[in-house]
Amino acid sequence: MRNLAVVLTLIAATATLAPATPPPSSVWRQQVEQEMPLLGHRNWILIVDSAYPLQASQGVETIDTGGDHQEVVREVLSLVARSPHVRPQITLDSELPFVTDDDAPGVGKYRSDIADLLRDLPTTYQPHQQILDLIDQQSRQYHILVLKTRMTIPYTSVFIRLDCRYWSNDAEQRLRSRMTPR
Repeated sequence: MRNLAVVLTLIAATATLAPATPPPSSVWRQQVEQEMPLLGHRNWILIVDSAYPLQASQGVETIDTGGDHQEVVREVLSLVARSPHVRPQITLDSELPFVTDDDAPGVGKYRSDIADLLRDLPTTYQPHQQILDLIDQQSRQYHILVLKTRMTIPYTSVFIRLDCRYWSNDAEQRLRSRMTPR
């Protein structure tokens, strides 16, 4: 009986000394927070549905967030907004406006919710396959961070291309025009 008490005491002591494992929902956030200072213009952050393919390109890093899609979008946009060096350029699938609730229950509510989340951000639409081809091409030279969510509605991925916060497109155009011989 005394040996059992010693063993139980050791197990209890070991359990209290072991560092607590953060819940899965915070692990992906920590990874994104750690990578954010390294990411710059031309890098991408993708928040994708659960069927998004695991890409084989070396420049693509995929993290299974296990999280709610809109929560992940909201958190990533918040992290980007707090970043002094990058700003988001959003691309959505051009198929999304044509997906019906009959085929994908909940898509109408999703479209409304995502429109609210992205209302103040520059957003464009492109066909899904064109975006995948662009991501494949970009991953050969730049880092692409893919955050998979639990979303089970098709064409709901949010593709965020990072751009330089402190250097505008207008400033770049003025610079290029000054560099052009007259």
